[in-house]
Amino acid sequence: MKKVMVQFIKFGIVGVSNTFISYVTYMAGITWGLHYLLANLLAFVVSVINSYYWNSRYVFKQREGERRSKIKAFAKTVLSYAGTGLLLNSILLAVQVDMLGVAEWLAPLINLIITVPLNFILNKLWAFRTEENRTGEVR
Repeated sequence: MKKVMVQFIKFGIVGVSNTFISYVTYMAGITWGLHYLLANLLAFVVSVINSYYWNSRYVFKQREGERRSKIKAFAKTVLSYAGTGLLLNSILLAVQVDMLGVAEWLAPLINLIITVPLNFILNKLWAFRTEENRTGEVR
């Protein structure tokens, strides 16, 4: 359990920097006149690359002797973030901005409450899955 908490904290550290990069990219897109959903797509692309890099090197490091395809892990990372960071976030943005009148700059910050825990679970148990995660065994 301690290992999972340490991973979650590391994931949070990477997530804070990734969220900052994503939010700056999103706001830049809006400033450049992009529709908020296109700005969200741009932010998604930048943030998923950043997230994969740091999560694979810092949070879900490959142990000696473990085998994991980097291409497969990257593809799963893209799919994980596409589900939560792009699809779910875009739906929540549309509901908040178009239906509830939440400001375009505030809505993505509110969405973090939902998307961050989901991203951690998907990354840990699927994108960067190890034998340990499969069996539930903690080393």
